[in-house]
Amino acid sequence: MNPHKFTIAASLLCAVSLLVALPATADEYDAALKAAGRPAADSARDSLDHPANRVPNQLLGDGYYSELLSYIVGPKGQVLLINNLAFDNWSQPDLKNRLTGNRFANVTHETVDLNDMKLPAASLDAVLLVKVYHDLYWVNTSPKNPWPKIDAGGVLDQLSRALKPGGVLLLIDHSAKAGHGKADAGELHRIEEAFAVKDFASHGFNVVAKSDLLRRPDDARDLISYKGPALGKTDRFVLVFRKT
Repeated sequence: MNPHKFTIAASLLCAVSLLVALPATADEYDAALKAAGRPAADSARDSLDHPANRVPNQLLGDGYYSELLSYIVGPKGQVLLINNLAFDNWSQPDLKNRLTGNRFANVTHETVDLNDMKLPAASLDAVLLVKVYHDLYWVNTSPKNPWPKIDAGGVLDQLSRALKPGGVLLLIDHSAKAGHGKADAGELHRIEEAFAVKDFASHGFNVVAKSDLLRRPDDARDLISYKGPALGKTDRFVLVFRKT
């Protein structure tokens, strides 16, 4: 990886953000957290998600993280937010409010089929997936809350092809109980860490680093992850993979 530039792909809900920028320092991360115009709800969330204390030179992204990334990359960087239609709809009005009025000239939003994201080959130095990997295995046929069928293996293959040789992928997700694999992806929106390691390994990724920053030993891993009483209190695993 060029020591002076890096590319990050980060998720926005079930999104992927592509980012080209100069590496940021810890001071630049802190400045991003204090940037004028950040929503009050985002600032309140900082104590839960520790956005400046993750993997060096990398922040993580949904709309919250993508806004921070925009501040960090500045005018020399570019962020491409890729959503499928379902997440575009579910993320309103937050997504619209973030991007309205061209608040971030370095952010471009696209809506795509996740089974065909059209990512150019060898175009990324890194990929970030934040609390969205489990959704690749979610099957929901309810007409009131539709979710398209996703070929999880195909998505991982696309990301593998888009990464440059030696590129890295950072994964964060809500922990499921040991032995549950992908079984809790739909009902609880959780996935087992060991399953993730094997899944990514089968698509050319090897674990090179882990972090316990978001661990919550008190989480019984039996409650749905995205609403109370578990909201903001789930055990989350943090893994860094390198493309082989």
